[in-house]
Amino acid sequence: MVAFISHTSIDCRNAYTLSVWWEGVLDYVPDPDDPNEPGHEECLIRSRDGSHTLLFIEVPDDKVAKNRIHFDLRPSTGTRDEELERLLAHGARVLDDQRNPNGTGWVVLADPEDNEFCILRSQAEVARHQALAAQPTD
Repeated sequence: MVAFISHTSIDCRNAYTLSVWWEGVLDYVPDPDDPNEPGHEECLIRSRDGSHTLLFIEVPDDKVAKNRIHFDLRPSTGTRDEELERLLAHGARVLDDQRNPNGTGWVVLADPEDNEFCILRSQAEVARHQALAAQPTD
């Protein structure tokens, strides 16, 4: 017997506002049979193909420490730095910049409720770096 992850739950102060924010980050959508509305204490969004679901649940507790689990996001198109600019314009905040001069690395960000997540290089950027590293040098 094996278990599978039904959904990822995120504790928050305002389920509706945070779910709408993450919809814009991930291009997720609410459940058409149970739309999210302001004031809902639980708001669910899912990937367009239905393969992943996030459930935002309002809790009375403040976030007081670093997340023990977080999302590592990879841009589906464009570059890490282009996606970083988009996320900053969307309201994310940089917590720690781990980008290296050679183009590797990541950036740690926070959402509007200070939940940490990272933006990584795109698969194309990783492949380009690996191809360059594999080239013989004289």
